[in-house]
Amino acid sequence: MTVKPLREVSPGAKDGEERLEQSLRPATFEEYVGQEKIVQNVKVYARAAKARGEALDHVLLSGPPGLGKTSMAHILARELGVALHVTSGPALVKKGDLAGLLTALQPRDILFIDEVHRLSPAVEEALYPAMEDYRFDVVLGAGLGAQTMEMRLERFTLVGATTRTGLLASPLRDRFPIQERLAFYEPGELREIAERAAAKLGVAVEREAAEELSCRARGTPRIAIRLLQRARDFAQVEGDGRITRQIVDYTLSRLEVDAKGLDAMDRRILTVVLDVFGGGPVGIDAVAAAVAHGLPAEVHLTLGAALRRARALAGEAGLVCVAGSLYLVGEARAALGG
Repeated sequence: MTVKPLREVSPGAKDGEERLEQSLRPATFEEYVGQEKIVQNVKVYARAAKARGEALDHVLLSGPPGLGKTSMAHILARELGVALHVTSGPALVKKGDLAGLLTALQPRDILFIDEVHRLSPAVEEALYPAMEDYRFDVVLGAGLGAQTMEMRLERFTLVGATTRTGLLASPLRDRFPIQERLAFYEPGELREIAERAAAKLGVAVEREAAEELSCRARGTPRIAIRLLQRARDFAQVEGDGRITRQIVDYTLSRLEVDAKGLDAMDRRILTVVLDVFGGGPVGIDAVAAAVAHGLPAEVHLTLGAALRRARALAGEAGLVCVAGSLYLVGEARAALGG
C-alpha cells in the first residue's frame, strides 16, 4: 500500500479539515471572494429559480481541489432557502444508497455530490432518469419474472463537483444544463481570503504577511488558509500571537515552502527532470518511478502544481508538458542549476 506524504501545499482536503473549513466558508455570494463571473451568473440563475418557485437546473462545478466548489453549493442552498444534502461519489456504492438520498429530498432541495466522476456505473445509470424525469426505477425480482417499479421524486437540484471533468461520462455531463469551471485565484483575492479567515479565527495578521501567504498559496484558498493556520501556530508559540511578515517567512522556511510556493517534493520532481532526464522529454510514469512517489496518478496532481509554479520562475519559462512528456526549459532550468 502506498502511503501518501502529508504536504502543506497539497490542494486536497486533509483528514479533519472539513469542520474547520465549514466555519470559515463564506455564507453569501457577497462574501464569496473571486470567481466573479461565475458568482454573478449563478446568482442570477438562483434568484430567477426562486422567484418562479422552481428547482434550480442541475449544476456541474469543475476545477482543481480547494477552489470553493463546496462553498458555492452551500451558498446556493442558503440563497434558495432549501436544504442541502451532501454526499460523495465513492460513498454511493450501490443503487440503494442513491435511492435513500433521493427519496428523502423535499421539493427544490439540493443534492450535492462531491467527486461525482467517481460514481459507480450502476449508480450513475440510476441517476439519469432521476435527473431528467425525476423518477427512480426499482427492479423487483430477477430473470424473466423481473418487474420495474417507478418511484416518483420531488423536483430537486443536483450539484455535482469534480476535479476530473474528463473522467465524466458524456451522458452524465450533458445532463447538467449549468456548467461552470472555477479558476485559480489571483494573489489579491487570496490575500482578502486570508485576512477574512484570520478575523474569523480571532488572530491578528499584518497586510504584508497576508500578501506573502497569498503569493505562496498556488492560487488555492485551501492552501492559503492552511498556511495561515501554521503561521498562527508559530506566532502563538514563538511570537507575540500576531502573524507578521517575519513569522510568515519563518513558518514557510520551516515547512520548506519557497518563494514560488514550491515545496520539497516539487523541487525534487523538477530536479529529477533536469538531472536524471536532461530536462526532458520524459514521461510522467518515468518521473513517478524516479522520485518513488507512488502511483503515477498521484504524480499527475503534484506535477500539475509544479507546472504552474515553475512557469512563475521566469515569465514564459518553466516546465512544459507536451503529449504526456515533460520538458524543463528556459530560466526554470537555470534556476535549478541546469
